[in-house]
This record gives sequence, C-alpha cells and structure tokens, in this order.
Amino acid sequence: MTSKVAVLGAGAWGTALAKLLADKGDDVSLWSRRRELCDAVNASGENARYLPGAALPKNLVCTDDLGAAIGGADMVVFVVPSHGTRDVARAAAPYVQKLAHGGSVPIVSATKGIENDSLMFMDEVLAEELPPHARGALAFLSGPSFAKELAGRMPTAVVIAARDPDIRAHVMKRFHTPYLRTYASDDIPGVECGGALKNVIAIAAGIVDGMGFGHNTRAALITRGLAEVANVAMARGGSALTLAGLAGMGDLVLTCTGELSRNRTVGYEMGKGRKLADVLAGLGHVAEGVKTAKSAYDLARKLEVDMPITREVHAI
Repeated sequence: MTSKVAVLGAGAWGTALAKLLADKGDDVSLWSRRRELCDAVNASGENARYLPGAALPKNLVCTDDLGAAIGGADMVVFVVPSHGTRDVARAAAPYVQKLAHGGSVPIVSATKGIENDSLMFMDEVLAEELPPHARGALAFLSGPSFAKELAGRMPTAVVIAARDPDIRAHVMKRFHTPYLRTYASDDIPGVECGGALKNVIAIAAGIVDGMGFGHNTRAALITRGLAEVANVAMARGGSALTLAGLAGMGDLVLTCTGELSRNRTVGYEMGKGRKLADVLAGLGHVAEGVKTAKSAYDLARKLEVDMPITREVHAI
C-alpha cells in the first residue's frame, strides 16, 4: 500500500528529502507558498530554483495548497526556515488535527534554528502550535547533510531524535536508504542545539578562512565552537555526548569546512571584506546562521552561558 508524505518547504533541503521519500515509493506532496515555483517544478520535474540538476520522480507533486498537501498524509515533514516555522505550523494545525489517529502520524522537523523573539527551538515552537495529540509524535532529523549530495545519493548519515521509541523507529525506517543511514537519539535538546548553533560557528569559520588564516585557526575555532554548543545543550537539559556525534561534531565539521555550506560562504565573503547585505543578496538561499546569531547571543545571556565566538559573530 502506497503511503503519502507531506513535506512542507520546497527549498533545497525540503526538495532533497521529498525526492528521497518519493524515490522509496511514497506519494509526496511538496508544499511551497509560491504557486509559480510549484508550477515550474510540476512542469519540469526539477526544482531548478533551489536544487538544480536533481530529477524528481512523478510521484512527487508540488502544491501551494497546505490542506491538500497534508490531507491523508501518514507523515508530515517540516522543512521551512526557522523564522517561518511558527506561522506554517499554526496554519497547518487544523489539518494536522484531522490526522489524529491516536497521535500515531509522525511529525518530523528537519529545520535547524532558534526563533528570534521567543528564543525557542523548533521542538518548542511545534509543541506550542500543533494540536496536543501531535506533540507526542514529534521527531527531529539532524546531522551533516548537504541537500545537493543527498539528492545525488552520496552516502550520508543523520540522527533521528524523538521521545517516543515507536515514532523514532518508524521515522528512522521511513528515511533509511542504502545511501542514507539513520541513527537514533532520545536527546531532543542536544540534537536541536547542535543543528541550530553550528550555523553560527560556521559563519565564524568562514570569516577566518576569508581573512586568510590557516588550518590551526580553523581547528581551534571548530573545537571551541563545539564547546559553546555543548554548554548550551547541557543548560537546556541535553547531553554533552550527543554533541560528540552526528548532530554535533559531524554537522559542525561539515558546515564549517564544506564549500556547499551557505553559512560558511556568508562568513567567507565577509572575511574578504564584503558587506553582509551584499552577500545575502547574491546568495539566493536562506543562511540560517544569520538570524540564529542574534537568537544564540540572546539565549546565551539568558542561560548565563559564555559563548565568545557567538558573541563576536553577533557583533559583526
């Protein structure tokens, strides 16, 4: 029996995850706010705007109708940018309510970030906006994963964090492929901290590379950045050991060193002397670390955690 998945967010990462699920045989509704993007994707079988070159299967359909995307789904995946997650979750809530089934429909977040004003991570935002039955079905996908490489079926590993072991096992199975290996965690605070805060450290890594510093500097920055992330995770009730894994060190190394990293690119161009506004105008994609830098700085002050790298990125 064919399953239906709703993937909310048609950026590069959302499209890559939607492609993976469709390639496995699920009927996938990929939701975007922009009708013109949906029309282009459906007509060409490619998201040329965000994931050019990746052929999308026919069982992946893009729609700007949120209700149609979620209706009948047996899994919902949030992949909208962190600053838009609350609005989309609030709009999606009535449709998610109809998917009750005793709370067994997994709600997966693959978004990494912290909301600016509330200083909430995505687990907190979704728990606040979605119906009560959905809160126990939340799972969080994180780890070192560039959309372009996943779409190209390059071997990748991610972590799936959830409190409910049945939901966790189900989501792991749904995303597992010969080229995507899924690992389990019950440490949602740790996984969420690793995914969000590494983007800020990656901007710093890009800056030092752009300024012409060497491998010593980058290694020191990544290592001390990991300490900052782990300290916040522990202050939120997470485990430092989680940050030694895929959602911490793995994602940090990828984002701080990979040329496909948007956050590193932002920092690199600034390190070369370009203005932030000019860099962002030419980027064409969301760099989560730019908005997260303010959230992370404010959160560090609130939790009384010393984060000198984050503090300087925020100042810049």
